[in-house]
Amino acid sequence: MSSRDDHRPEWQPGVAWLFCPADRPDRYVKALALADIVVLDLEDAVAPDRRALAREHVRDLARDGRWDAARTVVRINGVGTPDHGPALELLAGVEAAAVMLAKCESAQDVEALAVDRVVPLIETPLGVENAGLIAAAGSVSAVMWGADDLVAGLGGFASRGRDGLYRDVARYARSRVLVAAKAHGRLAVDAVFMEIPDEDGLRAETEDALAVGFDAKVAIHPRQVPVLREAFTPAPDRVDWAARLLATVDAEGGVASFEGRMVDGPVFAQAQRILRLAGRR
Repeated sequence: MSSRDDHRPEWQPGVAWLFCPADRPDRYVKALALADIVVLDLEDAVAPDRRALAREHVRDLARDGRWDAARTVVRINGVGTPDHGPALELLAGVEAAAVMLAKCESAQDVEALAVDRVVPLIETPLGVENAGLIAAAGSVSAVMWGADDLVAGLGGFASRGRDGLYRDVARYARSRVLVAAKAHGRLAVDAVFMEIPDEDGLRAETEDALAVGFDAKVAIHPRQVPVLREAFTPAPDRVDWAARLLATVDAEGGVASFEGRMVDGPVFAQAQRILRLAGRR
């Protein structure tokens, strides 16, 4: 029996990502100790008058022995912004796992970077409209979405209601980006959760991300990282079920039912994913 999970992307960097302002290099090593991926941010986390300094800090990190290229993603400024060109110059001399392009709006934005691995951040109305074309670009390895810039671009004021949950337009964008990523075999990365003290809200949102197929979520504060890891860890009973199912399938070469439930490709893929998240495949 085969499944889509047999053909999952080659880049599997882990479920817990963490933004780190590039103008605060003192936080970088600490972030590496916590997260699977550190996203060194040259964009929103850095004030415009500190972005040149932030780029110098990235250069210093990359040459002083503290740099972990395999676990570092650099978020650069969007196409057409004053800091986009200088960020591209920085990339020419810095090795990283991937480049995250803020406010990506087209496949051409991705292709113009001329790097091997890109994570387009879709967070504008035009970006959402072009999500499928962006995800299909050859150098894209993962796709992330963002809510607040999107709603601002729509002329709105808040991506969430008073209950803390996303409004319909944000849910649409989230779903659109998830489907686009998966349709083209890319990793899907869920947006940040801005209410740092609300760990229950973060946990619920991350559990939902896992349930619908997101591969990772990005934290904005170190205290959020353990919550992400916990929420992406399958419950022991689910792990046991998946292990029993795959053992039976492996032994018999395919089954029509298992413990009273029909087993087909999607169910098999779910079991594969559960064991992968549990570190058993």
